[in-house]
Order: sequence, then C-alpha cells, then structure tokens
Amino acid sequence: MTTSLSLGKIRGLSEIADHNGILAMTALDHRQSLRRALEQANPQNASYEAVVDFKLQVLLHLAPRSTAVLIDPIYGLAEALVKGYIPGQRGFIVSLEETGYVDEDGERLSKIEHWWSIAKIKRIGASAVKILLHYHPRSKTASRQEDFISGAARACEQLDIPLIVEPISYSLPDEPKKGTADFARIRPQLVIETARRLAPLGVDLLKCEFPVDVAHEGDPSAWADHCSQLTDVIAIPWVLLSAGVEYETFREQVRIACASGASGFLAGRAIWKEAITLQGRDRDHFLASHAIDRLNELYEIAASYARPWHLVYEEAMQAIDVSEGWHRRYGEADFVAME
Repeated sequence: MTTSLSLGKIRGLSEIADHNGILAMTALDHRQSLRRALEQANPQNASYEAVVDFKLQVLLHLAPRSTAVLIDPIYGLAEALVKGYIPGQRGFIVSLEETGYVDEDGERLSKIEHWWSIAKIKRIGASAVKILLHYHPRSKTASRQEDFISGAARACEQLDIPLIVEPISYSLPDEPKKGTADFARIRPQLVIETARRLAPLGVDLLKCEFPVDVAHEGDPSAWADHCSQLTDVIAIPWVLLSAGVEYETFREQVRIACASGASGFLAGRAIWKEAITLQGRDRDHFLASHAIDRLNELYEIAASYARPWHLVYEEAMQAIDVSEGWHRRYGEADFVAME
C-alpha cells in the first residue's frame, strides 16, 4: 500500500503547518512517563488533575506559537478543546496507541488505546492521527507491527485524515542495549531501514528519531549524511522528534535534519521538560520565557532550512481530480443517496 494523497489529507497536513509548509509542532501526548516525572517517588500519586493541569499550562503558552500540537485522548484533550487551550487557528494531532507496549519475550507490539479509534479522532475534529510504534526490522513482531500500520492507514484513507507514524527503535534481547556504543553503531541502519519499510504502508508523515546517537558520534558531517540517507529512502515528508535530549543538542539536530531534507520538528521534552520540576509562578515563568524562546528559535531554524511538506507531495497533489464534477466522484464508494 502506498500513500494516496487526497483532499482531506491535504487539508489536515496544511492545518499542522505554517503557510509555507513548515512543521513546528509541540508534543504533549506523554502519559505514564509524565506521571513518573511529576511524582518521581511514587508515580501513582500523580493525579489525573495534576497531569491535565500541567498539560493545559503548557498548551496555554506554547500552542499559540506552534503550527500544531500533539496530545493524547486521556489527559486534557477534551478540556483543552472546551476551554480554548488549543486555538481554533492551530491544528492538533491525537495519538491512537495505548501507552507502552505488549512485551513478547523482549520484542514489542503496539495496541490501540481502549475505547478509542481513528473514527473518534476524525469525529473530534483533529487534523491528523498519530501512532507511536516500537519497531525493529529484525524483530519477530515486525510483520505484525507493519500490519497494524497498514490497517490504520486503510482506516485513515477511508476517513480522509492524515496518518503520522512515530517509529521508536529498541534493542532485541540478544543485541546491544540501546544507548550503548555498540547499539550506536547500528542505530543509523535501524532508523533508516525502519523508515524505508514503514513509509510505503500508507503513512503520510513520519516522525523520526535522529538517526545518530550523538553521545557516541561527534562528527556533524556524519549526522548530516545519515539524515540525507533517511530523506532519500522515503517518498513522504518527515519531521524530527526530540526524545528528551537537552535543548542545545536538539537545536543542532533540528538544523542538520532540516538542512538534510526534514520538514520540521515535533518536539516535547526538549522544549518544556524543566517545567515538570517547577510549581506555580515558577513553572509559569519558565514556560512564558525559556520554553517560548526555545520554540521560537527552533521555528526560525526550520523556517530557514526545512523542506516544505507540500514540495514532497507536489506530483501527488497535481494528480488529484479537481475537474468539473469532482464532488460526484469524491468518496463515492461511501455515498448513500438522500431521499
């Protein structure tokens, strides 16, 4: 299955970008990891209200300055829409997957969040669907993870909403642990091969890990080479995730990724993570100053270097039927005549 760009998908992708097609998005779909960060001694003490309040405070400051925000359905989405914390002029993306993963002898499977669906995401007015996918090309679960994405892509195509996939690499039981120097040597191959396999499954935008572990590879020219390879193996746009690295590191990653073909970024903790440890006015001050400054700086970098998403889809957009009578042919398979 390959991506079939359509009117609804064009609209959704346009909603999460600026007028030039640059993607400068804030991620706020963290669930259990955020609960652990808010209450490190005992994550179970992190109440629903505390998690929602934190997200709303971040949205208050960063949503108006982002081209879009990513949020989960559990903590804060409904309240953010009702109370206007996600401005009507900004796109929003909603995650589909259940937090965490199913462990099968050290190999991983993703699941849809209970009581949630792509149809509900479309119904709530979201711009796009996002799936975080734990994936390893050599895993025994790889084919089932691919089937999971293909099924989601078919549903997104039917509902005419873009699908964003966020593949996360991991260590197989008998291979080097992620974060080690040995894993760093195979990381570029894993990230690039993962993108090559997943992009043709009906994905509209990839949210990618930086293909290099910068703690073990200090040569920026190598960083750029691997980012360019990532761009070359896929025929869809991609953006960079932050993975919680320090802001200064992520800023350089964004510059190199965008100069090597990325269309922007979708970042969370690199922008706002220090706010987790603060309370009251101190948190508000950090978000209103440091976090906004970071987001603005990252946007300026993306605006200067990134490849607009619509340029990647130029041929596909030109092929869309916009001739007279298009409205009769659009979605005709699902059309039921009104009496």
